[in-house]
Amino acid sequence: MEKNRNKEFFFNKLYHLLFSEKFSKKINYNFDKKNRLDLIDFVIKKNKYKKYLEIGCNQDEVFKKIDIDKIGVDPLNGGNFRGTSDDFFIKNSDKFDCIFIDGLHIYDQVIKDILNSIKVLNENGIIILHDCLPSSIGHQRVPRTRYNWNGDVWKAIVEARTWNDFDTFTILADQGLGIIKKRKNPNILDIRNSSFKNLKFKFFYNNYKEIMRTVSFNDGIEMI
Repeated sequence: MEKNRNKEFFFNKLYHLLFSEKFSKKINYNFDKKNRLDLIDFVIKKNKYKKYLEIGCNQDEVFKKIDIDKIGVDPLNGGNFRGTSDDFFIKNSDKFDCIFIDGLHIYDQVIKDILNSIKVLNENGIIILHDCLPSSIGHQRVPRTRYNWNGDVWKAIVEARTWNDFDTFTILADQGLGIIKKRKNPNILDIRNSSFKNLKFKFFYNNYKEIMRTVSFNDGIEMI
């Protein structure tokens, strides 16, 4: 398995070397020590949430520690629904208070997971996304070239920041924790872009504080 993955990474690196954006600068976020589980636990207790959905469970690092009624979706490991998030949403009839998205870290899938999650989100619910703040172009390249990888989740956050009826921001903790709440957007991002998928990492590097609306962990839980 690892040998196949390394081979895949090698050919993906060749692809990026020939065809992809070149950019060498890196970002030091100075992340808070709090993590995704701290945030999820806080919002569940604060709002007395009853129903939790997790997309992308892997080894159940988070899922096993959630003690309310829960569904975990993963095609390979963990959770209690074996299949893709697309499969789950087709079959699902439940509503959820807290939805944690940590599945396939590729814009096309992430934006689909967000839109499907919105349809099943209770009125005072929250969507949380992991891996929203890549520190370098290597950490966000698609297709993937490394084990430690964020993907281009950030592009879906940028898109959500342009919506009128959803308040979206990013907490500076645990590789970037994106927050989406169904309420009037007090800080709409005015970006004229026909394809969020094609946004460049150089643009992200130069503008991430504004486009991601980054806040500290403490400020973030106050905003929630």
